[in-house]
Amino acid sequence: MHEFDLIKKYFSKLSKFNRYSLDLNDDVFFDKKNSLVISIDTYIQGTHFLDFKNPELVIKKIIRSSISDLICKGVLPKYYFLSGSGNKKTFTKKNLSKISNSLKQEQTKYGINLCGGDTTFSNKLSFSITSVGFSKDIVYRNKAKLNDDIYVTGNLGDSFVGLNILQNKIKTNKKLKSYFVKKYFEPEIQINLTKELIKFANTSIDLSDGLIDDLQKMINRQKLSYNIWEEKIPISKNLHIYLNKNDLRKSNFISNGDDYQILFTANPDKSRIIKNTSKKLGIKISRIGKISSNKKKSFLINQKGEYLLVKNSGYKHQF
Repeated sequence: MHEFDLIKKYFSKLSKFNRYSLDLNDDVFFDKKNSLVISIDTYIQGTHFLDFKNPELVIKKIIRSSISDLICKGVLPKYYFLSGSGNKKTFTKKNLSKISNSLKQEQTKYGINLCGGDTTFSNKLSFSITSVGFSKDIVYRNKAKLNDDIYVTGNLGDSFVGLNILQNKIKTNKKLKSYFVKKYFEPEIQINLTKELIKFANTSIDLSDGLIDDLQKMINRQKLSYNIWEEKIPISKNLHIYLNKNDLRKSNFISNGDDYQILFTANPDKSRIIKNTSKKLGIKISRIGKISSNKKKSFLINQKGEYLLVKNSGYKHQF
């Protein structure tokens, strides 16, 4: 059962009279009256992170993943609550010290503060993070407009290569290995764009599960489709080098999740303000497609105008 089917069948009715829940179809809870925005995520070893050999890096990835849910809504994260389940092998003094030091670094980097949490014994390592921010308004999901331009921040695909390197599925030189693994553990979330996003975005989502899958989520309750131009999808110079060297298709590397960039749509008349914002903040923002009517099929098309079958559309939450 897909996560959306599970939510609709068992939980939607429970939030029917709570407008702040946003019909359980967004990444956050938004109490507009009190300007309160909350997001919660759970991370399990073997699913959301491979192992715990580098606890100081795992916790950074988890924190950034969690607060990106607020950032893509145009909300600055302020507080977070951290809960962890582990045992004596995972929660050693050495590991806990590394976790604490990394959390301190992340707090300084993103202006967030730990406010509480919980710990429990378990042989299955997991973490849950609740992120809290305050805002009078947010960029909602499912608010795309017909003929909207589709944009994405940063570069896509680096984290996926990093994961494959850690899984020993990909081998490359030392320099590229270091770059891609760092991008996997320390994704570049666009916190400096947060306050600007509300000025031009009609709808948004963070890229956690993959470009295609998250794009489908963004319009999942609307009678819309999309066209994505492969050549416009931004990738790093290092990924470009890797793909060329190994004669690999770009389309198989840009929709695999863990990018944590911001995917959003905006009216075409906002293109100038988006371009100026990109230049002012030094943030790469790329126009990669167009929102269309649902009377047309959704496409990922190459430079020749050919339909491309995406080998990996993203991570699927199946139960």
